[in-house]
Amino acid sequence: MESGMPLSGGQRALIRESWQRLSGSPVQHGLVLFTRLFDLDPDLLPLFQYNCKQFASPQECLSAPEFLDHIRKVPCNWRSQKRWRSETRDYMSSSGAELDTSLFGLQTVGESLLYMLEKSLGAAFSPEVQEAWSKLYNAVVKAMQRGWETLPEGD
Repeated sequence: MESGMPLSGGQRALIRESWQRLSGSPVQHGLVLFTRLFDLDPDLLPLFQYNCKQFASPQECLSAPEFLDHIRKVPCNWRSQKRWRSETRDYMSSSGAELDTSLFGLQTVGESLLYMLEKSLGAAFSPEVQEAWSKLYNAVVKAMQRGWETLPEGD
């Protein structure tokens, strides 16, 4: 998932096209992503709590109405951001400031994202699509890490 180069116009188009393909079934694709995430690292389950409820198992989390609602809302939030500009970068940075990104399992989240894309897009998940999404995800992680690193000592 390493890449320091900015996204090209072609890569941005690949991301938009592939996201559009997935947008009709956010719960289905979200369940693929989170099932993979919890398979790879069950210790991430405590990060997902709703109404102060701690889930006893990944299956309980994946079937909870609050969690399914969360999955439904993520694509809507991304679509409402027509461009990934300073507002989104600021949000990612503040999200990183709220979480210890090393504890959050960002590498595992990225692996789960690519897994979901591969399973959901099938033949449309080309090496070019994989590279574009990897670059985008890497940029998100870097923004979150900047937020974490800018916290004052002791916070």
